[in-house]
Amino acid sequence: MADRSVADAPAKAVGMGMMPGMAPVTATPVAGVLLDIDETLVDLEWAMHRALREATAPYASLSEAEWEAFCAVFTRGSDDIYDRYVAGEITFAEQRVLRAERCLAAVGTAFPDTAAAASWLAAYEKAQPGYVRAFDDVVPLLDELDAAGVVYGAVSNNVHDYQRAKLDHAGLARIRVLVGIDAVGVAKPDPAIFREGLRLLGTAAEHTVYVGDNPHHDVVGAAGAGLRGIWLNRAGREVPEDAAHAVAEQIASLRELPALIGLV
Repeated sequence: MADRSVADAPAKAVGMGMMPGMAPVTATPVAGVLLDIDETLVDLEWAMHRALREATAPYASLSEAEWEAFCAVFTRGSDDIYDRYVAGEITFAEQRVLRAERCLAAVGTAFPDTAAAASWLAAYEKAQPGYVRAFDDVVPLLDELDAAGVVYGAVSNNVHDYQRAKLDHAGLARIRVLVGIDAVGVAKPDPAIFREGLRLLGTAAEHTVYVGDNPHHDVVGAAGAGLRGIWLNRAGREVPEDAAHAVAEQIASLRELPALIGLV
């Protein structure tokens, strides 16, 4: 691991770095990095959109604009349904079907019966893994962390085995430390799931950063567990009000992280 601190890292960050008006982050050497998976390491939205089109084509004939709207409802307009799965109210398969039904309703159609919904689910589950890929800034980051001797892993709001398969499909088998919601029975932003990541990494919270695309789940949650939370804001979004107190640093690409944490 590089032995320099992060004292002047914000000034060297290539992208957004610290939020305007925020105090500099305390200079603390970084020994470990924990990362979110979906939309941080893996371009899940791209994979979902393509699998959705493939699986849903037999049930809906849509224009390009309608397909875009359909996919947007599934990936960005169904958080309430996914939250029910995380809370244990419905199964993973059930939340997928419910989201698909919401998408179909949005374009004025529906599955003809439960057998069709089951067939759609099977087709979607078969198609999606083939589209899973890592963002192009992931491997360069992992290479730099390896070169610096900084250990790393992932903490996700999904179950371990499903996310393990996703990482492997994306060519990220080198990420061995992985914590899912089934490890400790809670999801982000609960501090317990981050602490399990720290335990597996073998690093202290004050020497570990957490990077993710969700400012509330990832940054607020990490801060609650004593980690340094960094928001990966690929789309240049505004900081949500409920996370503004915790989001002191943000980056537009994982390529910016080594400089921000003092590795280069």
